Amino acid sequence: MLLWYVSYGSNLNSARFGCYLYGGRPDGARRVYPGCRDRTPPARTEPAWLAGAVYFACESPTWTGGIAFLDTSVTTTAAARAYLISAGQFADVVAQEMRREPDGDLDLTEVLDTGRQRLGDGRYETLVQVGAMAGHPMLTFTAPWSMSDVDGRRPAPAYLRMIGRGLVEAHGWDAGRAASYLVALSGVRGAWTAEDIVTLLSR
Repeated sequence: MLLWYVSYGSNLNSARFGCYLYGGRPDGARRVYPGCRDRTPPARTEPAWLAGAVYFACESPTWTGGIAFLDTSVTTTAAARAYLISAGQFADVVAQEMRREPDGDLDLTEVLDTGRQRLGDGRYETLVQVGAMAGHPMLTFTAPWSMSDVDGRRPAPAYLRMIGRGLVEAHGWDAGRAASYLVALSGVRGAWTAEDIVTLLSR
């Protein structure tokens, strides 16, 4: 089964997502990823927009600083990127997000039937169906809580750079437009300026 894995965070950047697929350590990260059992490249990659808001909270053991989450209850839109991959690859990406070895498939029946599926209490163990494209479901994952339940947290420079460059790459934006989008997000707003983000993306 093929599905669209939709990223709104650092996996907007194809090189960073490649570490989930093929293994490796993303630039600026503290962790080496084992990669998927099936290392077939995505069949397609498309820019996307999601209903909801991206926000930064908690503390990343990989990047330090806040982590990107999606709150689908908020009536706004979030820039994203969709990768057409197998259901097995998606399961392996979810496992690696939760710092587990990729060693088994997921039963996606619930999320495909109801739009939401909670695998556990972990930060990225809530699966969400965010639409469909070209006959394939679009799935992402986020936290089980909502944005109003947690305090915003400033993302680390390397993490924010990865996301910003992913926006430029996926949507064809320039650094200024990427900065304008990012600076409005909870956790970034008031902690970074648009000018600082433009400088960050130029490094």
